[in-house]
Amino acid sequence: MGVDDLPAVMELERATFPADAWSERMMLGELADQPRTRHYIVAERDGRIVGYAGLAVAGDQGDVQTIAVLAEHRRAGVGALMLNALLDEAGRRGASAVFLEVRADNAPAQAMYERFGFQQLGLRRGYYDDGTDAITMVRKLDG
Repeated sequence: MGVDDLPAVMELERATFPADAWSERMMLGELADQPRTRHYIVAERDGRIVGYAGLAVAGDQGDVQTIAVLAEHRRAGVGALMLNALLDEAGRRGASAVFLEVRADNAPAQAMYERFGFQQLGLRRGYYDDGTDAITMVRKLDG
């Protein structure tokens, strides 16, 4: 993912996370740290960006920053493909574990993460801007 992708990504960001969308400035900050500590990717179908995902890695810890997929492309494997790519990248960068936060009211995302071997670690009360709790999850990587 690069700066040229930002208009489509920001449109997707606002549609997917209306209550707590990242600002363009925040996203530019993430992209500025590529490839040093960040790795962002997009998924395309028929030349259109239908999803994006980001990873941060520092030392031996990875963090899924975000995963978003257009509503009409959900449950078609796009999120899973991007999560696989992030986990592969985390391993290449030497991470021994990958962490993430997921909205407590997002059961489909929680189920996908569990299918990928993530386990619930804890709860962050009121984590999201609209007051929704976040479930923290972790997956150990084979070393």
